[in-house]
Amino acid sequence: MKKEILFSMKSPFRDDFNIYGYTFGSGSKSLAIIGSMRGDEVNQMYVCSQIVKELASLENHGYLASDVSITVIPSANPFSMNIGKRFWTMDDTDINRMFPGYDQGETTQRIAAGIFKKLENYEYGIQLASFYMPGDFIPHVRIFNTGNDYIEEANDFGLPYVMISDPTPFDTTLLNYNWQIWNTKTFSLYGGTNQKIEGMATKHLVNSILRFLIKKGMIIKRTFDPACVSETIRESQLKVIQAPSAGVFYKKKNAGDYVRKGDELGRILDPYEGTLKARIYAYVDGMMFFTHDSPLTLQNTPLFKIYGSE
Repeated sequence: MKKEILFSMKSPFRDDFNIYGYTFGSGSKSLAIIGSMRGDEVNQMYVCSQIVKELASLENHGYLASDVSITVIPSANPFSMNIGKRFWTMDDTDINRMFPGYDQGETTQRIAAGIFKKLENYEYGIQLASFYMPGDFIPHVRIFNTGNDYIEEANDFGLPYVMISDPTPFDTTLLNYNWQIWNTKTFSLYGGTNQKIEGMATKHLVNSILRFLIKKGMIIKRTFDPACVSETIRESQLKVIQAPSAGVFYKKKNAGDYVRKGDELGRILDPYEGTLKARIYAYVDGMMFFTHDSPLTLQNTPLFKIYGSE
């Protein structure tokens, strides 16, 4: 294992801003994995730490293929994580909305440029991503539809779903999108919630990455349970249920639950009086793909996303 500083920036008030990378093997650039780019993505950093631990052990036992090189970046935003702030500490900009970056630009543009320079020319890329609003996802692989021809390879993770997402103009500054444009086969992994590392969702993500490495021949002399046959879906197939009013949100269903039309999914309460403002019901049968997990909600906030049919 080789630990090195991939990007460094002086700070006038505290330690230098350093992004660390852990590289295993000495062959061609096979795979890069990146974890948290936002200060609340603790789960994403934790998954990467477990991959670093596993790869170190596998390398020591001679279970890595001789012609590969795998780099893991657990965190690309340690400053924000240190103070529990989601975005950049100074100006609230989002590093994951700054790619491919600009090395003469604003701070987060420079950070993105430094990261992207290190991530170029890998055959595969994995990002442990999070949604733009707080919530809990069923574990799945997400790929932007950029005319790529490697969608079937996402099945090698063995997760229940592979989601194909059509990029909007708002998405063209994301790492996933730009990584693909620069010819890296890129996958985003979603599952669980940002600030929780307990539960099966986290274990599913760790196991899915190890499963992918075995399927691609980067890990040798090891076998792994194939888990499940992935179902490929499009993001547009998800049925979205929005909050009919603002208030305290109390959910009764979680990601991974199967629901039927008419099931009560949650309630919205008056934040001052505690009275019931709305009950929220499923209007389709299907799998609960995403649930909002903030205790407060605004009107029209997407609270649930269901994969199913009416």
